[in-house]
Amino acid sequence: MTHAFGFRFRLLRRDLPGSPDLVFPSHRKVIFVHGCYWHRHEGCRYAYSPKSNTTFWQSKFEANVARDRRAASMLETLGWKVLVIWECETQNEETLRLRLIEFLKSSAGSDQHGG
Repeated sequence: MTHAFGFRFRLLRRDLPGSPDLVFPSHRKVIFVHGCYWHRHEGCRYAYSPKSNTTFWQSKFEANVARDRRAASMLETLGWKVLVIWECETQNEETLRLRLIEFLKSSAGSDQHGG
């Protein structure tokens, strides 16, 4: 979708904190596409908690969220702007399109939190 807007990107830059899913080097912007379940999209129906082995899963999810926050913070410190797109947000193509355009065309700020 972003390619159609004229924005060129790289996939999964492992040399950047968190290995962002989409990297726009000339704009110093990155996008993470997070699964709602694994990355705990707050308030999302897909971010349910398993009924068994709850201590293990809670610890796993907390570690994922902390790692996501650290990666975003490190990227911002390095001068990158960060956007998180949640898995559930990809279902509404028009809203996603508008959000991507707004992020990629903006010149300031960061939108880590997503929808």
